[in-house]
Amino acid sequence: MKNTFLHAVNGLIHAVRQEINIKIHLLAATVVIMMGVYFGISSTEWLFIIGCCMWVLSLELLNTAIENICNLVSKDFHPLIKVIKDVAAGAVLVSAIGSAVIGLIIFLPKIIHQIKI
Repeated sequence: MKNTFLHAVNGLIHAVRQEINIKIHLLAATVVIMMGVYFGISSTEWLFIIGCCMWVLSLELLNTAIENICNLVSKDFHPLIKVIKDVAAGAVLVSAIGSAVIGLIIFLPKIIHQIKI
């Protein structure tokens, strides 16, 4: 069990060090969490925000793993590997768009209310 946890932590550290997209998603998650604290969002809203952050980050980690497997299989261009990488990246995009919509639903009314005051 201990080794499994350490392997997972090592994977996270590697991804954060090597992958710019992970860094971008972590920055976005940090900003959204700070906004949640600032606006005092409800417990239910926190569930959605944290869930979305973890959803996007998890898919980005899977995308990174898939890209690494594809690179191991072949360093040369292969049309099927391109499709695999594109589909994995598309999964991240769908999760990011869905999370952005949820973020707008939660935060836009609060931002508008803040501006009107």
